[in-house]
Amino acid sequence: MKIFDRFDMDFDKLEAYVASRLRGFISAAIALFLLVFFVALTVFFITLRGAEQTMVPELTGKDLTAALLELQVKELYPRIQLRYSQELSDKGTILEQDPAPGSIVKAGRRIRLVVSRGAVVDRVDNFIGQKLDDVKTQLQTLFSTSTKPLLALKEPPMYQFSQEPAGTILAQKPEGGTQLTGPTRLEFVVSRGPENKMVKVPDLVGLPFQDALDRISSSGVSFVFSVRPAQGNEVEGNVVSQVPAKDEVVSSQTRLAVVVAEVSSPGDDQVFGLFRRELPEYPYPLALRLEALLPSGERLSLIELPYVGGEFTLPYKVPSGSVLILSVLNREVVREEVRLTPGGF
Repeated sequence: MKIFDRFDMDFDKLEAYVASRLRGFISAAIALFLLVFFVALTVFFITLRGAEQTMVPELTGKDLTAALLELQVKELYPRIQLRYSQELSDKGTILEQDPAPGSIVKAGRRIRLVVSRGAVVDRVDNFIGQKLDDVKTQLQTLFSTSTKPLLALKEPPMYQFSQEPAGTILAQKPEGGTQLTGPTRLEFVVSRGPENKMVKVPDLVGLPFQDALDRISSSGVSFVFSVRPAQGNEVEGNVVSQVPAKDEVVSSQTRLAVVVAEVSSPGDDQVFGLFRRELPEYPYPLALRLEALLPSGERLSLIELPYVGGEFTLPYKVPSGSVLILSVLNREVVREEVRLTPGGF
């Protein structure tokens, strides 16, 4: 019995010891949980409050180095993008920024800066042998958005007769490869074509005027059209006379006078007429095009050829309500609507 009593007593002590240790462990766990909770709560409120706010400075137009120093003072960071611009002097300067100046942001925010790499063109190209009209188009495209073009043409260029095709650049100043240091004017010497170039007059008499136009386009001869009522056995719409006569060899500057018999009854809703326009005298033949924009929306080419300028006349037969569009070097010069009128041509 004494042995069992002693065993019971030892077990009670062990039980009391374990309970005491368990209470200590639970208390420590609760204390640790409360500590972690307090720390997490503190971090949460610090994060919620966020970084100190600051104002984005005005950086556009400033040098990159100066802009970076300003951002550093404001505790802001750059995100840099490079882009070509139209001005040599822009190199290394800020072209754009985002967010905009005056915006309120948190410290540490990244600010997007677009920095100029300078002009795409830094040297004068060699234009000798190229067509003047092509070079003009190229420069207009290259500097279309610039108020101060880096390269501009001195107008008018100098012209001289040459065996090179008309409109070909023969010489330039500055020379190709010259380093650009600022806005520069290009001076060109341009070919007028061979002096006293001779051409053979085509045979047009008896042809419908549309066929005559096709033959004139490929002949290289200048022309002027006129219209009069048909006489005797003349066929309306056909060429009834020309001066100079066929097969004569004349200067390319000679005007071929072509007379067409008037079309008195062009047909239902059709208009026959003579288009007239006085153009400037060009130093050499320029690409000219006359087309008709039909009421259906279709474009009909009436003639395309190099033209020296001055008086331009051309017969036409198109649906009423068509718009005649004259272009030189792909630039529209005039548009004119044609409609049926009482009494005809």
